[in-house]
Amino acid sequence: MKIGYIGLGKMGQNMVYNLLDHNHEVVAYNRSLEPVKEVEQAGAEGAYSYEELVNTLRNLERKIIWIMVPAGDPVDAVLEDITPLLNEGDIVIDGGNSRFTSSMERHTQLKEKGIHFIDVGVSGGPSGARHGACMMAGGEKEIYDVLAPLLADLCVENGYGYVGEGGAGHFVKMVHNGIEYGMMQAIAEGFDVIRQSDFSSDLEEVAKVYNNGSVIESRLIRWLKDGYKEFGPDLESVSGAAEESGEGRWTVEWAKDKGMSVDVIEDALDARLRSQEQPNYQGKIITLLRHQFGGHSLNGQ
Repeated sequence: MKIGYIGLGKMGQNMVYNLLDHNHEVVAYNRSLEPVKEVEQAGAEGAYSYEELVNTLRNLERKIIWIMVPAGDPVDAVLEDITPLLNEGDIVIDGGNSRFTSSMERHTQLKEKGIHFIDVGVSGGPSGARHGACMMAGGEKEIYDVLAPLLADLCVENGYGYVGEGGAGHFVKMVHNGIEYGMMQAIAEGFDVIRQSDFSSDLEEVAKVYNNGSVIESRLIRWLKDGYKEFGPDLESVSGAAEESGEGRWTVEWAKDKGMSVDVIEDALDARLRSQEQPNYQGKIITLLRHQFGGHSLNGQ
């Protein structure tokens, strides 16, 4: 399959390499030039303007363009620039962490122009983007079916699926991140309790044991074990101010609008906000985990 790709950050560039590994043809654009040159060396075709990118795909029966830029205004800016260059029947995919309501609006706006919009929530961080991610797709089912072979190549086995109409992909990813908030907070609290006990428990050893056959065995526990090995039990070089990137907050807001309680997710969000005012050890664990799976800064920024 041949696709256009816009956005070569830590997720996008790795995903392009993954596509190339699976013998897809990629025409790649990025606002700064260096990442384009890097993916060209790996076998992608570089484009240095939106016009060049779309023109390179002109002979295809249906153009497919994947956008991987920060949520919000950057997505709208890309869509504003590329939409006039597209034809009816073309497909645009947003693989970033856009708010689901924005994706619903974009789906409607592009549908009016005859362009198909698919919102794809992506989990797995830069490593997943490179070696196999997890993806949740929303939009028209028949368009998802066209893209399914592409998603299969980008994901781990059984790690992708159609989750509903336009906006559903980013909605399900939002809830995924809300759940992630609660899981990470529970791990942070548990290891903080062990650390402050009267026992001389080795936290790296505890994480190792937890992650071999226990009920809470998980990638998060493994990443914590690896983090302790690299940074030591006190995590001195890790910020205790845990950042929140929006999805947990959006999950809580949506639930409140529906009169639902999401106590664990809300408490986890509040704990992160408190840590920004008063950095603490639990914040260090969350910052460490975010760094391990997502490449986020250890400085809490």
